[in-house]
Parts: sequence; C-alpha cells; structure tokens
Amino acid sequence: MRKIELEIVALSHSITQTHSYAVVLGEVNGLRRLPIVIGGFEAQAIAVALEKMQPSRPLTHDLMKNFMNAFSVELHEVVISNLQEGIFYSKLICSNNDDTIEIDSRTSDALALAVRFGCPIYTYENILNSAGILLDDPAGKKTTKAAGSPTISEHEKGAEDDLKVLNLEELNTLLQEVLEQEDYIRAIAIRDEINSRKSK
Repeated sequence: MRKIELEIVALSHSITQTHSYAVVLGEVNGLRRLPIVIGGFEAQAIAVALEKMQPSRPLTHDLMKNFMNAFSVELHEVVISNLQEGIFYSKLICSNNDDTIEIDSRTSDALALAVRFGCPIYTYENILNSAGILLDDPAGKKTTKAAGSPTISEHEKGAEDDLKVLNLEELNTLLQEVLEQEDYIRAIAIRDEINSRKSK
C-alpha cells in the first residue's frame, strides 16, 4: 500500500467543547486534510514542540526523546496505519543499530514525537478517503495556516445545530463554512454525518 506524507497544518481548539482539540494533518502537495481529535495535554505537547519552546523541565515526550537518544534509538517515521470505530492507530518506525522495529503508539503521542524528531508522518489512501476532508481550492490558495502555526478556532455558532435535519448539499456547504473558520472539531462531526449517509 502506498504511503501518503502528511504535515501538521493546524492545531485547533473548540470553544464550544472546552476540552476538545484537533490536530489537523494536511496532505503534502495536496488539498486533503485529516483532523484528529486529541486531548489537551497532547495538544500542549505538540504546540510546545512546533513553537520550539524550551520548558524549564522536560515534558513527557521530551523525556521519551531523551531516553531514545541515550540508547541510540532513531525515530525514522510515524505511520497512521489504521482507523477503527473512529480511533486512529499509529506506529513508530524505529531503529537501533541494525534492527528496525515498529512500536504501537497512540496517534497523539506519535505526532508529539514526530515533531520533536523532525521525522515524516505518513498514512494510507483508505484512511484519507474515510476520515479526510477535501478543501475547496478554486483559486489555488491554501485555506489553512502554515505548518508550525497552530490556530485557535473561536467558532461558537452551530454547536446546537441538528445535522440530521440537513440534506447532503447543506451539510457540504456547512462543512466548507466551518473549515474556512478553522473549526475542525465541528468539521469532524459534519464529515462523520456525511460519511454515515453515504454508507447507507
């Protein structure tokens, strides 16, 4: 299966769901986006690394990197390898001397390590097809922030909207609106509703 390279294009916080964050991965040289809901601690760990901040004491992911470096373990790539019941599964592809091993990881932890090691992030076509969002790009301009510039969404409207009463065309229009406002948490819910209708 061909791997597709991704990069972190945004880190989004939903005001309407105070403890919900999404890290948004963008297809390198493409328009597809893969939003993944993560916890607050993991969002902070990713943001700290993206902004190249130096905490006074090592965070958990910094400790992991230091541990790996101390024992000459290299992180070559992160692969988001599976999606089951809305949960993403990832693998760390590591090597130590001549041995290459795959280590199972939560996707949020894998991304926090990928940023620290500067290694590539990959996924497969079937995962992008089932969980990705395609951005409209008629003018050839990107609608998300550049990598390394986490964004905070303040889109509050629509949290109470009942997606079930909207038809597919209205859902697609609403999806584009919330993507323009960078409310990726809301976009995930709309995308899931669209996918559930298409699968029926």
